[in-house]
Amino acid sequence: MSTTPNPTAADLIARSNRLGADPKNTNYAGGNTSAKGSETDPVTGEPVELLWVKGSGGDLGTLTESGLAVLRLDRMRALVDVYPGIEREDEMVAAFDYCLHGKGGAAPSIDTAMHGLVDAAHVDHLHPDSGIAIATAADGEALTKQIYGDKVVWVPWRRPGFQLGLDIAEIKARNPQAVGCILGGHGITAWGDTSDEAEANSLWIIDTAAAYIAEHSKAEPFGPALEGYAALPEAERRAKAAALAPTIRGIASADRPMVGHFTDSEVVLDFLAHAEHPRLGELGTSCPDHFLRTKVKPLVLDLPATASVEESIARLAELAVSYREDYQAYYDRNSQALGGEWPAIRGKDPLIVLVPGVGMFSFGKDKQTARVAGEFYVNAINVMRGAEGLSTYAPIDESEKFRIEYWALEEAKLQRMPKPKPLATRVALVTGAASGIGRATAEKLAAEGACVVIADLDLAKAQAAAEEIAGGKGADVAVGVQVDVSDAAAVQAMVDATVLAFGGVDLVVNNAGLSLSRSLLETTEKDWDLQHDVMAKGSFLVSQAAAKAMIAQEMGGDIVYISSKNSIFAGPNNVAYGAAKADQAHQVRLLAAELGEHGIKVNGVNPDGVVAGSGIFAGGWGANRAAVYGVEEKDLGKFYAQRTILKREVLPSHIANAVFVLCGPEMTHTTGLHVPVDAGVAAAFLR
Repeated sequence: MSTTPNPTAADLIARSNRLGADPKNTNYAGGNTSAKGSETDPVTGEPVELLWVKGSGGDLGTLTESGLAVLRLDRMRALVDVYPGIEREDEMVAAFDYCLHGKGGAAPSIDTAMHGLVDAAHVDHLHPDSGIAIATAADGEALTKQIYGDKVVWVPWRRPGFQLGLDIAEIKARNPQAVGCILGGHGITAWGDTSDEAEANSLWIIDTAAAYIAEHSKAEPFGPALEGYAALPEAERRAKAAALAPTIRGIASADRPMVGHFTDSEVVLDFLAHAEHPRLGELGTSCPDHFLRTKVKPLVLDLPATASVEESIARLAELAVSYREDYQAYYDRNSQALGGEWPAIRGKDPLIVLVPGVGMFSFGKDKQTARVAGEFYVNAINVMRGAEGLSTYAPIDESEKFRIEYWALEEAKLQRMPKPKPLATRVALVTGAASGIGRATAEKLAAEGACVVIADLDLAKAQAAAEEIAGGKGADVAVGVQVDVSDAAAVQAMVDATVLAFGGVDLVVNNAGLSLSRSLLETTEKDWDLQHDVMAKGSFLVSQAAAKAMIAQEMGGDIVYISSKNSIFAGPNNVAYGAAKADQAHQVRLLAAELGEHGIKVNGVNPDGVVAGSGIFAGGWGANRAAVYGVEEKDLGKFYAQRTILKREVLPSHIANAVFVLCGPEMTHTTGLHVPVDAGVAAAFLR
C-alpha cells in the first residue's frame, strides 16, 4: 500500500495547519476539521467513501496524517439508526471505533458526529475569540442575525456530542444558503464543497465578527479604570511577581504539585485595571476548551496594585481558603442536583490566579499545560471584551460547565494519560550547568521530567545548553540564565528568573565551581578568595535565596551540593580548593538540620577525578594535577581510575545519576548525607 497521503487528507492537513497557525482562528488544541472523499479499499479493490477528521487531543496548527481519525462514512452515518437518544449519547463515542478504516491514526473525538453527519465535503469547527464573543453575548441570536443575515445560523447551547451533530446536520439541510453557524456559548462551525471554500467560509465568519465588534463595541467594555489598579512599571511588576510567585504556586499546589507560568501581557493588565473584572472573573469562562484548562473561574486578588507584597501574600492566603470552599460547594451542589455517578473531585485549587497591576499566574501538570492554560484565559478575556462591548457576557450555566468538567468521557481521557515521569512537576535550578557535571545533571533531571534552569557565568553557553536539553520543546523544558554565584544580587535575579519561568523552585544543585592547583606557599590571597567566593560563599547565597522561595511554597524541596572527595581527603597542592569544598560539605549538614522542618532535604555528592567534559580540568586544573602526579594530561582520567578500588573512571553522568537518586521518589527520608561517587577512594571514606 502507498504511504503517500490521500490528496483529500493532504488538503485537509494543509488547511488545518493554516487555520491553526493563527491564534485569531482557534486556540491551541482547540477545534477540529474534516474532509470526505474516496479511497480504494485494499480488501475489495473498490472505492470506499471515507471521513478524515482531526482526532481527539490534537492541535490543528501542528496536525499531521497520524493525528487524523479515518472512518468509513457509510458505517459512521449508519449509527443514526442505532442512536439511543440524548440520555445515552456518550455511548456513540465507543461506536466510532467500529467505523474506523485501516489501522493506526488517532482516536475519534466527541465532535466526529458533527463532521460525519453534516452534508458537506469539508467542515471546520473552531473556537475563535470573535466568534465566541457573539456566542456568549446575552443576545447572541439577534446579533448573529444582524451581523450575518441568513448566511450564518444560530444554534442554542448544546453539549458536544452525537445530538449536536444531528442538530447541525438538520440546520444545514434546512438552510441551504448558510455557510456555517454560531454555537451558543461555544464557537463556530463552517462548511464548504471544497477545502478552500470551507476555509474561506470559516475565515469570513471569524473576520466579520471581529470587524463588527471593532466597529460597534462600546469604548470601555470592562468599565471605567479603577484607581490604583493600573499596571505597575515593568521592573516593579516583575519584581513583585517574583516575590509573589512561590506563595501563589503553593496555593495552586495544595492538592497536587503544579508547574507555573507567568504573563504580564497588556490584555491581562488592562482587564485587571478596570471596574468590571471582579464580576466577569466570577462568571468564569464559557467555551468548554477554555474552562477544562482554566477551571470554571480564576482566583482574583482583590487588592490594588499598590498593595505591598506582605499585604498581598496575607490576602492570597485568605482567598485560597475561600476558593477551595467555593469549589467544593460547586462540586457538591451540581453532583447532587444532577444525580447519577460522577468522578471524584479532582482538586480544589485554582489554575488561574490574577494579580492587579502585576499579571496572571497559570498552572498545570507541566510547563506546556500551564502556559496553554494562561493562553486560554487570555482567549476568555478577549471573548468577554467582545461580548461586553456589544451586549452582556452570558456564559453557559454552571451546571453545564460541571457536566463537561466531570464528563465520563473527559475522565476516561484523563485516565488514558501516560504515567508521569519521576520528577514531573519539579523545577530544578542547576548552577555551572553549561558543561561538565552541571550539564550532565541538568540533562538527567530534564530526562526524568523536571523543568530545568541552566545557570552559568556564560549566558550564551547556558542558553545553548538549555536549547539542546529541551530537545525542540524550548522554554517549556529548559531555560538558560546568567549568574555570578558570588554576587548576591545576581543570585537573587537567577532565583527570580526561575520562579517567573516555572512558578517556583523545588530542586537546587550547587555545582558552580573552579579550582587552582597550587601549594600553600604559591596560593595567593586572591586565589583563596576567588575559590571561596564561588564555592563556599556562592553555595551559601544560592541555598539562601532558593530556600526562601521553597519555604514560601510550603512544598518541601531538595538542595544538593556537588562537593568533592577533597572535602575529606587531604591531597597535595590543593589548600584553597580543598578548604572551600570542606566548607560546602559542612553546609550540607548545617542546612539539613535547619531546613528539615520545612520538608527541605539537603544532601551532597562527593565526586573524584571527573575529567571528561569538565570545565575545571579543561581550564588548567587538569594540566596542574597531571604534573603533580607525573602523568600525561590526556591520561589523567585513566590515572584516577587506576588508583580507585573499582578501577573505573568517573564520568559526569555518574554524578548526575547520584543527584537524581537523592532527589527522586525512592529517597524521601534521607537528608544530611554525602554520597561518594569516586569509584572507591579509601582515604575519602566517610567516618
